[in-house]
Order: sequence, then C-alpha cells, then structure tokens
Amino acid sequence: MTAVFTLRLATAALAAMGFAAHAAPDAAKTNTLPPKPTVADVVKASKPSDWRALDPENTVYMDLPTGRVIMELAPAFAPATAANIRALVREKYFDGLFIIRSQDGFVVQWGDPDEENPKPFKAARTVKEEFTVPIKDAARAGAFTRLKDGDVYAPQVGHVNGFPVARDPAKGETWLPHCYGMIGVARDNGYDSGNGSQLYVVTGHAPRHLDRNITVVGRIVQGMPLLSAQPRGTGAAGFYEKPEQRMPIGSVRIAADLPEAERSKFEVMRTDSAAYQAVVEAQRNRGGPWTKVATGKIDLCNAPIPVREQK
Repeated sequence: MTAVFTLRLATAALAAMGFAAHAAPDAAKTNTLPPKPTVADVVKASKPSDWRALDPENTVYMDLPTGRVIMELAPAFAPATAANIRALVREKYFDGLFIIRSQDGFVVQWGDPDEENPKPFKAARTVKEEFTVPIKDAARAGAFTRLKDGDVYAPQVGHVNGFPVARDPAKGETWLPHCYGMIGVARDNGYDSGNGSQLYVVTGHAPRHLDRNITVVGRIVQGMPLLSAQPRGTGAAGFYEKPEQRMPIGSVRIAADLPEAERSKFEVMRTDSAAYQAVVEAQRNRGGPWTKVATGKIDLCNAPIPVREQK
C-alpha cells in the first residue's frame, strides 16, 4: 500500500507542476501528412482503356459449395503446365475432388487425396518444370513495367499483363513470384513431378523462398476469401486427416467452354498503364490524416492489382 500511495502522491505532484500524462504532444509528432489520392480514388478516375478483360481460354472457374473461385492462368510463364491444366479441366478431372490441405499462414491445396487409387486422367502425367522461362518468351504477353523499389529475391521485379513478375536479365530468365493469391503446382522431389493435377494458392505471407523451385501458373482473381477461410488442417503440413474435413469441388470449367451468359465478367487493370503507376504510387506514399509516416517504398507482393466486375 505504501508504494501505491507514494506513486499517487508523485503523480499528483507532477500534475500540479504541469507534467500530467496528457501533456502537450511532441511538436514533431503533430505534423500531418497532406492528403493524397488513394488506390480507390485512382480506380474511380480510371478510363476504360486502363483495363483489360480476362481471356476466356485462360480463365478457370472452380465452383465450391460456398461460391465460385476464378483463376487466371499465365501461359506466357508456364505454357506447358497451363495447357495441361486446361486438358485436365476439359476432361472434368477436378470435378468431385477436394480441397485437401490448409496450412496456417501458408497455402490451401486441392486435388485427389487418394494416393493408392487415384482418379484416372488422360492429360500428361509429367510436365517439364517451368520454374523460370526466357524473358524473350514472356515478352509476348506484354511489356515489363519495372518497380523502382528493388527486391530481396530478384535483380528486377515489376509487372507483366497484370501479373507480378521477377526476373534476372543477366541469365535471361523471368518467373512468377509466390505472392498472396498466386497459384503453384504441387510436386514431389522430381523436377517434372508436378503436372497441374494438384494445385495450391498462397494464403499467407509471401513465401518467396519457393520462387524458382516450383512452377507458378497463375493467380486467383476472385474468391480468395473462400479459400483463405478454409479450416486449418490438423495433419502434417496442414493436410486434412479425415475425409469429412475436406471441402468437395463441385465443378471446374474453362470460361471459353461456357455460354457467354454463364461467364463472370471481370477486368484487370493494365499494369503498363499510367493509372496503374498511380495505384503503385498511392500505395507507396500514402497521405494523411491517418498515415503518420510515408514509407516511400513498396514490396512487389504489396503492390495491389485492381480487379473489377462489369455488370
């Protein structure tokens, strides 16, 4: 009690001398950053030419009991793998399979959980790894727009046709990074052991150490909450141990194979547009009043790529 009483007396004395807990803040902390356009402001002011529609041939719909997940394949960065995934989808391989894994802060994976009696398919069983592709080949997809901020994992990073991209000009190689929402091809130890029959999506902090060790084939355009909200698996690496824990996949289809009326109409902001550069700048240097320190930097996986649905 004596210690408490003494502390109260000291506090009262400080208050009387003008040193109360609510004394005037440090003048250096009262400066307010000027307001700046937000990402939402840039999107609202964008023009139709700042956007591109999804290519129906490389757009995949996965229908779950909870809703539709929309994926966009990136054939310029994984041509053989993207082709094999389209073949698997067109023979309805994924229909009736499951989400089989949800590892906290890492990935959600789907495919066939039965290793002893796997579901048969006609598509290729092995596909040559596409961990990287030649820069000259990926250039067919569009111009590379470089981020000036630098990167830990690659000499250069930026965007191509609405996808985050890393590359090494000295080696002439480029690849898709493991950012949130990117789709990877599960594999065993062998280079060519991933054929697209089991896929995963990054649901946690970007595991960029996986870059150039796994084929990354595209990204989720819509429906990430349906995947990231999956209950965490209790088995090793987040695999579900009991069949009832797995979410069934209703159907998986290529948008081009559906009637126009059944397609979802989404657009991606063109990453080679001035509007997108304004998006990056808005994220790199946020204005006030809430933001107190403008970082002046942006990470590749923290550069948002706006997507919108056309009604």
